[in-house]
Amino acid sequence: MGSEARDEENLSQNSSIIYNRTKKKGGWRAVKYILANETFEKLASMSLISNITVFLRTKYNIDGILLVNVVNIWSGCCNFLTMPGALLSDAYLGRFWTLLIGSVISMLGMGILTLGAGISKLRPPPCTPPADCIPPTSWQLAILFIALMMLAIGAGCIRPCNIAFGADQFDIRTEKGRASYSRFYNWWYFSFTLSLLVALTLVVYVQTNISWTIGFAIPTVCFAFSSSIFLIGCPTYIYKKPQGSIFIDMARVVVAAFRKRKLTLEENDEIHQNFYDPPSSISDDRLESMVPKLTRTNRLMFLDKAALINQPDELNRVGLAKNNWRLCSVQQVEQLKCLIGILPVWLAGILSFVSMDQQNTFGILQALQMNRKLGSHFTIPPAWIGFAAMAALTLWILSYERIFLPLARVLLKKDDVRLSVKARIKIGIVMSILSMVISAVVESKRRDMALKNHSYVSPLSVAYLAPQQILSGLTEAFAAVTIMEFFTTQMPESMRSLAGSIFFISLSMASYFATAIVNIIYQVTRNSQGVAWLGGHNLNQNRLDYFYGIIACVGVINYIYFGFFASKYVFIDNNTKTIEATSSSVDAHTRVE
Repeated sequence: MGSEARDEENLSQNSSIIYNRTKKKGGWRAVKYILANETFEKLASMSLISNITVFLRTKYNIDGILLVNVVNIWSGCCNFLTMPGALLSDAYLGRFWTLLIGSVISMLGMGILTLGAGISKLRPPPCTPPADCIPPTSWQLAILFIALMMLAIGAGCIRPCNIAFGADQFDIRTEKGRASYSRFYNWWYFSFTLSLLVALTLVVYVQTNISWTIGFAIPTVCFAFSSSIFLIGCPTYIYKKPQGSIFIDMARVVVAAFRKRKLTLEENDEIHQNFYDPPSSISDDRLESMVPKLTRTNRLMFLDKAALINQPDELNRVGLAKNNWRLCSVQQVEQLKCLIGILPVWLAGILSFVSMDQQNTFGILQALQMNRKLGSHFTIPPAWIGFAAMAALTLWILSYERIFLPLARVLLKKDDVRLSVKARIKIGIVMSILSMVISAVVESKRRDMALKNHSYVSPLSVAYLAPQQILSGLTEAFAAVTIMEFFTTQMPESMRSLAGSIFFISLSMASYFATAIVNIIYQVTRNSQGVAWLGGHNLNQNRLDYFYGIIACVGVINYIYFGFFASKYVFIDNNTKTIEATSSSVDAHTRVE
């Protein structure tokens, strides 16, 4: 009987283990739903982003300055709202609810746009340029802007959470978890690329050449599938509770430092100065045990006042701060210093991305007034010119990783043959300048041929836009990818999610800066007849080539700024060793020139 009892006990334990394993949450069992959700969401959003300029121009008769302003401001909002989206997720709702709410809001916004494309009363009468088209009424614009704002809010909720929620499903403290997370990252980029290809080919073609209503119904249905699949996976997810936002911590540092601004600090005198530096497991439960603490540095010392214990009663009985808005930890102060340290390169990135923005607005408008015939029966959709940029980006990354680096290692007989971060950013800035110079030359030729033929559409082939698109893709490959890498490697692991938000903010600032330049040029160059370098429904009456030249000059200023200030400020520091110690893991290929 005793042996039978033990056998029953062992069987019960084995059954319990099997039951627990089958009920285990997270891992690839959960990630498959997240990837499916991401695939449909990206297919829907990218099909709109790629073709929004054509849609507003052809269906809503929006042209000139208003068109560029709407597209740039909407694009900027989609990127800027990632910061409040991240704050909402980290401090209040958690990633699951933020993702779900963002998906539903995006679906509703896309549905309103679909109604606008299908119901004629929601948009102005159809018109074929160069005729003077009837503009949309104020209430038609209001409905359009509500839809676009809902899509921007949805993007602000989805973008900072999708990869992070997938990472939540793995235990990155273990080797197996880190390996699975790397695989998830690869699959995420694969799903993104697949969605982008389908959006740019099939969906854009349907929108432009068949029906805008059907073309917008497709992403609406994709958003519905995205939300449904995401909900189906609910029983499999690991849900991490919101632990507070690093943005709030940084705000606390600023407030605390301001409150203690009259206190004095002495450099390298920590014996007589008491700084609040509790263990990371106590001061910040968001940090994983594997993440090292940041040590105090001597840069930006005015912020150290936020961690200075001025009165013993600032701590409670267990040694923790009573008021987090008056006393912050050294960890929180150093995190803010890391953020401030990347700002010079962040600004250089903004100025580089301005040239990329022009291809999504004026580049599309150029394509609309060029010969897009391919044979006698096929017309190339204007948004397809973006293929050249995407191909250049992809081919460069593949050739750099698979051909250039292995060959350089063999020829130079050393392992560290990668271009430095500094060199790659400089090359990216040069590519942005060349992109604008080529754009100006092509636009001048397009305009001259249209005027000579007295036609609205220039006989110049749309293929002539390929060089500027290729250079724009190389700008992204060298500048955008490298700056994102720089943000990630220069920040400690506890701030990696912040790096993504900062990158999105730089994209939004580039859109807003481009909008400001467009409006300033319009106001300065407008004559008494109301004709300016930019504006109106006919590029043949504008001087877009001059505008491209100005953006190229901005690029030259950016190159000088980065070469003489930003690169030296970031890559050369009096406390280099200290900073390297505080950066939890810097990629081996990121080196200082």
